[in-house]
Amino acid sequence: MDNLNLISNFAEFKELKNIDKSTMIGVLEDVFRHLLIKTYETDENFDIIINADKGDLEIWRNRIIVEDDQVENPNQQISISDARKLDETYEVGEEVADEIKLDSFGRRAVLSLRQNLASRILDLEKANLFEKYSERVGEIITGEVYQVWKKEILVLDDEDNELILPKSEQIPSDFFRKGDAIRAIVSKVEMRNNTPVIILSRTAPEFLERLFEQEVPEIFDGLITIKKIVRIPGERAKVAVESYDERIDPVGACVGMKGSRIYSIVKELRNENIDVVNWTANTQLLIQRALNPAKVSSITIDEEKKTASVYLKPSEVSLAIGKGGLNIRLASMLTGYDIDVYRDVEEEDVDLQEFSDEIDQWIIDALKGIGCDTAKSVLEISPEDLARRTDLEEETIREVVGILKSEFE
Repeated sequence: MDNLNLISNFAEFKELKNIDKSTMIGVLEDVFRHLLIKTYETDENFDIIINADKGDLEIWRNRIIVEDDQVENPNQQISISDARKLDETYEVGEEVADEIKLDSFGRRAVLSLRQNLASRILDLEKANLFEKYSERVGEIITGEVYQVWKKEILVLDDEDNELILPKSEQIPSDFFRKGDAIRAIVSKVEMRNNTPVIILSRTAPEFLERLFEQEVPEIFDGLITIKKIVRIPGERAKVAVESYDERIDPVGACVGMKGSRIYSIVKELRNENIDVVNWTANTQLLIQRALNPAKVSSITIDEEKKTASVYLKPSEVSLAIGKGGLNIRLASMLTGYDIDVYRDVEEEDVDLQEFSDEIDQWIIDALKGIGCDTAKSVLEISPEDLARRTDLEEETIREVVGILKSEFE
C-alpha cells in the first residue's frame, strides 16, 4: 500500500465531510507522528511533508553521519559507509535525509494507522457538526424528510447531516412523508455516546418568532419588536408586538394587507389561529387586548396574587373564554395573570303587561294609573306608598311585589 493510495482515499473523505485543508493536514501529521513514535520511539528527527490537494505524503528521516564503528542509535545516526551508498560526497558530521516508505512499517501498522485516521476524522466531523449546529440554535432550517417513525422523524439537511424532529416537537396536525420538505428551528444540540444529536422543533414559540421575522420586514429590521409569544401549537397563538416608530402600526404591519403577511405563517403552522396584540406596560389594557375579540366591561387586579377579575356582558363571556378555553388560557400566559371571567349582569326592566298571566288586569291597570308601567318602577316604591296611592289592599300589594321580585332573582 503506497503513500498516494492512502492519502487520496482520505482526500476524498475530506471533501465529502467538508473538513478544511489545514485541519486535515494537522490530523494526518499527528497520526503519522504517532506511528513514528510507536516505531522509532521518537519523531524529533523526522519531517512529514503533506500535499493534501494532490494526495502526496512523504516521510523523511534525518540522521547524522558518523564513523562506521561509532553508530550507537541507528535511527539517529548513519555510518559513513552507508551514507556514501546514497551519495559518495557525504562526509562525517553531515546530515543525511532518507525517505521512509509507508510499506516499511509493515502491513499491520499501516492498517492500524488507517483505522486511527478514520477514527480521528470521524471525531473531527462530529465536533464540527456539534459546533456548527450549536451556533444555529434558534434558527430556522429547511430539510428533507428521510424517515418517518412513530416517535420521531429523521430529517437530512443540505449536507446530508441527520437531524431529529421528535413527535413532541411536532404540531399535532403535522403529517409528513419521505421526501417532503420541512421547516423547523434548531431547538437544542446535545452529545449522546460521543455523537452529536440535533433536535428540531415546530412547536417552540421561537419557531413562530422566526417565521414573523421572515415575513415581516419591519421585525427583521428592528422597527417592530416581538415582546412575547405564547402558543398552543396547531390551535392558537398570541403575539405581543411593539413599534418604536409612531408612524408604524405594529399590528397592521404584522397582519399585512388583507392578511397577506400572516397567511403564509398560518399555513405553515397548520392553520393555527394567530392573534397579534399591541403590547403595553399597562396591565389592565394588556389584559383587555389579550382577551380580544371579547369586549371587557371592567377589570379588578390583585398584584400580589397575580390575579385579574374580568367582568363582561353575558354575550361576551364565550368570546373571552374561547373554544375549549384557549383564548383565556393564552391571555393568562401572555399577561402573566390568572384571569377569572365574570358576567356583568345588567338587569333589564320588564313591562307590567308581561305579568298578565300572574297578576289580574285590573291590578295592572291600577298600577299603570299611578305611572308604574314596568316591574322596576313598581319595586322602587314602598308597599305602603303603593297601597295608599292605588287604594289596593296591602296583601295584594305584597303578592304583586313578590311576583315582580322573582323575575329578577
